[in-house]
Amino acid sequence: MKVAVIVKGWPRLSETFIAQEVLGLEERGLDQIIVSLRHPTDKAVHPLNRRVTAPVIYLPEYLHQEPGRVTAAVKTMLARHPGRFLRTAAAWLADLLRDPTRNRVRRFGQACVLAAELGDRVGWLHTHFLHTPASVTRYAALLTGLPWSFSAHAKDIWTSPRWELRQKLADSRWGVTCTADGHSYLESLARTPGRVELLYHGLDFRRFPAPPVARPWRDGSDSSDPVILLSVGRAVEKKGFDVMLQALARLPADLHWRWVHVGGGERLKALKAQAAKLGLADRVFWRGPQAQDGVIDAYRIADLFILPCRQARDGDRDGLPNVLMEAQTQALACVSTDMAGVPELIAHGDTGLLVPPENPAALAGALESLIRDPARRLALGAAGADRVRRDFSCDTGIDRLFALFRKNLSR
Repeated sequence: MKVAVIVKGWPRLSETFIAQEVLGLEERGLDQIIVSLRHPTDKAVHPLNRRVTAPVIYLPEYLHQEPGRVTAAVKTMLARHPGRFLRTAAAWLADLLRDPTRNRVRRFGQACVLAAELGDRVGWLHTHFLHTPASVTRYAALLTGLPWSFSAHAKDIWTSPRWELRQKLADSRWGVTCTADGHSYLESLARTPGRVELLYHGLDFRRFPAPPVARPWRDGSDSSDPVILLSVGRAVEKKGFDVMLQALARLPADLHWRWVHVGGGERLKALKAQAAKLGLADRVFWRGPQAQDGVIDAYRIADLFILPCRQARDGDRDGLPNVLMEAQTQALACVSTDMAGVPELIAHGDTGLLVPPENPAALAGALESLIRDPARRLALGAAGADRVRRDFSCDTGIDRLFALFRKNLSR
């Protein structure tokens, strides 16, 4: 029996954790088909995604783009299981009354296409993210009678209304999530204890080289050899890169550094304007989105990694950012904030430094102390590398997922 894995987009540069999981399950023998709600928009593709052999189905991203396909799917499901179709339509209408949006309409149409085109060998539905993809999955499960499960991450947990999370927790068979923070919240909403399991994504360390044998002994005193600061992440509010720029503007004039940002995102233009306004434009370098090889190269060249996570105004926040773990594989000292799942990875003063979110003064202080002290950077980086490789291998989580799928499919 196949498992249909429903994702928002495939492939996506920012979601290596999904590709890693799909590939890991494939290597263990799980037969999968990937169902994507969107076509890819990134120009580059990670080598990791290219190794996945599972076939991919793209649902209509917008219903008006493929009206014939949507209409045929609705007719097929109505003819195939009229009772199920009417019950699903009633459940969807109840949701639509609480969330009267075009997105909610699109979810039902996509679910009909998914249900109609799945094929007889699919015996389970599994979705990544509890917001839009889980809605499509839930309606498709109601239409087909198939069981479903989920992997919850970050934005989907913290920006979804409680009524909808409770509904999906009740209707799914089981779920996993990747931080103790998110696990505690979802378990508090579940009717049945133990419905959600904590499974860290971790990393497949085969994808990462051994850390550099040595790093340059930069301390910010040489204008011709500045300390290289690195951040990797989408330019969105929750990443806190505007706070990063404010912190950089507070650093002493005698300190020589440059900041490299890797990633795309809707706030890039605003961040570039902020950097220019603060007089930092000639010390900040915007590299744009990069495939995994380019990101790893950036980790190996840098002296210090910074990710000033914060909670966005809509409630969105990170889980346990993969980029922190990736940086640590290269023994790169990390500075982040003490929120969300970050403290589950970084122990302040031991495997990195943590500062309060939304605090450019505290962030500037942490940056200055580590820019001036290469010995401490090396010690924190070495301790972080030991910790991540000891406690955050992806194999533990993927083995557990494979066991869950095998157990449930055998039933």
